[in-house]
Amino acid sequence: MSDREIIRLFIEGRVQGVGYRAFLMREALALDLTGWARNRRDGAVESVVSGPRPALDALIAAARRGPRLARVDALREEPADEAALVAFCGAGFSVAPDA
Repeated sequence: MSDREIIRLFIEGRVQGVGYRAFLMREALALDLTGWARNRRDGAVESVVSGPRPALDALIAAARRGPRLARVDALREEPADEAALVAFCGAGFSVAPDA
């Protein structure tokens, strides 16, 4: 049985135009997670991420903090599936086209 989970994150606040997606990508790669992040039309950042729960929890903690210029007002997590994960990534972590 795999210890890998797939989650979707919605991050709200001042998270666009401040290097948030690049920050999230660096953090995810450092934690050996796979997935993607993109800007949403509503001003949020959406991310689908896969990996072991401890690494996902570490990414969530980093996502709540964000890069220096960001301000995270809310972070929501929900389960996701393989189809959501592979929608914009193959291996590793990527910045996906804006929604």
